[in-house]
This record gives sequence, C-alpha cells and structure tokens, in this order.
Amino acid sequence: MSADDRAADRRARLLEAGLDVFSTTGAAGATMTAICAQAKLTERYFYESFTSRDDLLRSVVDAVSEEIKSAALAALHSPADTVEQQVRQAIAAFVSVLTEDRRKGRVAMIESLAVDSLRTHRRESMRDFAHLVAEQARDLYGDRAWPQQQSEINGLLFIGGLAELVIAWLNDEIDVTPEQIVDAATHQFVSTGHR
Repeated sequence: MSADDRAADRRARLLEAGLDVFSTTGAAGATMTAICAQAKLTERYFYESFTSRDDLLRSVVDAVSEEIKSAALAALHSPADTVEQQVRQAIAAFVSVLTEDRRKGRVAMIESLAVDSLRTHRRESMRDFAHLVAEQARDLYGDRAWPQQQSEINGLLFIGGLAELVIAWLNDEIDVTPEQIVDAATHQFVSTGHR
C-alpha cells in the first residue's frame, strides 16, 4: 500500500468515526480526541486530513449530502413508466439514505444544526437541494412547469417539508414508516410541481 493509499485509508476511517461519534454523542461529544479514538488513530493523523474538528464534521455532512444527491438523481433518471414513478424513485432514494443508516440522517438533518459553522453550511446545502428540485421539476414537466421563481419557492417548501418529516421520524415524534414519508412527499411533489 502506497503512502497516498494509507493517507486515504486514514481519512476514510476518520470520516466514518466522525459520522459515528457525531451521530451518537452530538456536537458536544464529537471532539477530535473522541473521533481519533473511534478511528484508532492518533491526533497527528487527524491533521493530515483536516484542519479542525468542524472541518471534519463539514466533510461528513458533505459526504452524506453528496450520497443523497447521487442516489436521488440516479433513481430519477432510471427507467420509469410515469413522471410520478420517476419522482417516487428519486424521493425514495433520498429518504433511504437518511433512514437506512440513521447516523446519516441524524448528522445531516439534526446534529449539523447544533454547530454554528455547520448551521449556515446546512442551510446552503438545503437551498442547493431546493434548486435541484426546481430544476428537475422544470425538466420533468416542461411547459406545464411553474416559472423559475415559483419553482424555486416550491423547491424550498418541498425540501424543507421533507427534511422536517425525516427529522420527526428520526426523533420518533411521528408514527410513520419511511415508505409513508415517500408516499406523502411524492403526492406533494406531483400535486405542486407544475401548473
């Protein structure tokens, strides 16, 4: 294994440890020392990949966001008989990343709000997802799509609502299944994504 491969392996271990520690102990417990202990690495190796604890946590959140985006877009562009089925596939992929590994949901949707530097970053990420939803709605519905400004508003409402549903599920505040979240979100998108 080359030096670069070993460094990449250590970075991956730190990211996995960051996901685990941040999701279970929250921001207060997600110290560099705790993350390094979980990764079974010394703090020296921490600084090989990250400038600070917040840098690592931001990287963890970014990795989850990228996984969601990739999964949702791949599902959206998979073969489907109807637009509704395309939408359902994309939403199911989005929800599945956050619910099948609850650590990812907790970090991306809940714990990232507890860290000042991540709160702004999370809001930017949510706006990026809202913009992506608006673009996809315009692509899916063509002439029937809302004008850009309205589709951007709808995208933000949709992503914000979906995020709150997932947060409520993660916190055991509502008695629904991830499939019911997908059903409700699909109905909402199909009902409001076009004129």
